[in-house]
Amino acid sequence: MPPSPPPQTYRVKNFGCQMNVYDGERMSELLADQGMNAAADGEDADLVVLNTCHIREKAVDKVYSDIGRILKDWGREDGSVPLIAVAGCVAQAEGDEIMARAPSVRMVVGPQAYHRLPAMLAEAALGKRVTDTDMPAETKFDALPRRRKVGASAFLTVQEGCDKFCTYCVVPYTRGAEVSRPFASLIDEAKRLVDMGAIEITLLGQNVNAWTGDDDKGRAQGLDGLIRALAELADLSRIRYMTSHPSDMSDGLIAAHGEVTKLMPFLHLPVQSGSDRVLAAMNRNHKVAGYLRLMERVRAVRPDIALSGDFIVGFPGETEAEFAETLQLVESLGYAQAFSFKYSPRPGTPAASMDGQIAPEVMDERLQRLQAALQRSSLAFNQTTVGRTCEVLVERHGRKPGQWLGKSPWLQSVYFEGEAALGDLVTAELLEAGPNSLRGGLLANAAS
Repeated sequence: MPPSPPPQTYRVKNFGCQMNVYDGERMSELLADQGMNAAADGEDADLVVLNTCHIREKAVDKVYSDIGRILKDWGREDGSVPLIAVAGCVAQAEGDEIMARAPSVRMVVGPQAYHRLPAMLAEAALGKRVTDTDMPAETKFDALPRRRKVGASAFLTVQEGCDKFCTYCVVPYTRGAEVSRPFASLIDEAKRLVDMGAIEITLLGQNVNAWTGDDDKGRAQGLDGLIRALAELADLSRIRYMTSHPSDMSDGLIAAHGEVTKLMPFLHLPVQSGSDRVLAAMNRNHKVAGYLRLMERVRAVRPDIALSGDFIVGFPGETEAEFAETLQLVESLGYAQAFSFKYSPRPGTPAASMDGQIAPEVMDERLQRLQAALQRSSLAFNQTTVGRTCEVLVERHGRKPGQWLGKSPWLQSVYFEGEAALGDLVTAELLEAGPNSLRGGLLANAAS
């Protein structure tokens, strides 16, 4: 490819989980550090970064579809097109194939190498096509610039990678082994986030409750120790964490839910199935009874906790009776919210070659039943909170004039009317519940 002028504007398009959102924010900061400006809404950008997710079916097809759309819609009169970079987990898993199939892609960068974007851009400007999907031993976080701008609610990645090797999952192959960021680095970054106005921090990791590290006194800590240290930040009001694995729910972390007032009453703990046989085939390393005992212990210390989970229907070999066990689990636990998906075979994972692949129409029907059960469960939980007074973190304007939308401590969407501003913590009474949101009545500002 011929040399091209350095890009002046950029757009980062994120797909998938909250960690991709965090990574997208950091890539934006890297590009801004190079003197580039984010393209305004409705404007084309000189550089487009597709920050991809590889968890679900047809993820690769979506990448090529987006590339085609960019070429079609953003082509210039002189025949030039934006510089296209593919980042994230699809880049890690399919980098060589992307370069072979999509000549318009100038850069492919994996989720552990995006700190090298500036150097890769310099090479791309010379007309080269550049790929970096290394997983270096040194952490990328040390090479990233300091955060420039955050909202009232901010993400903080504390751990990456996974050692669990669930048979359906590509994360160990695209994100690598479990790595915990150092305690001191996390405290420093959290302080900067708070100084910039964050009053809620969500700790992120592919397996966040596997985080470990030594604190400032050299004492070994788990995630609960990190949470307790963060709770000492005076201007930080809320702490959350996701996503967790049942095997890493330590005694200390369970206790923290009852002892740390800033740790919100919300736990996202994926179970995936209500069948022990299916869980064993998934290599989940836990059983239903153990999961239920964990929930009993958490609810014993925090009775109002909102439980969230992930479910996969149609895993290879799943029978109707085993699916019924999942429905039974949902009914017995009373999930406040959950994510549910049809099983999709990911290339290179053990489950993709298992016998007993389930017909798509069977998966569709089971997913509809599961989602109906989860919606009933969500509505029932929301109804239990009607009449409560709580703090709501204002996130955006609602659909109607004068209406606001925010999050309760239980991560419910609450809409209300009255005097407020983005980023405020307001006190509201929860008045009316639906399956996906609640109507609140504004009482007074608790903080701003």
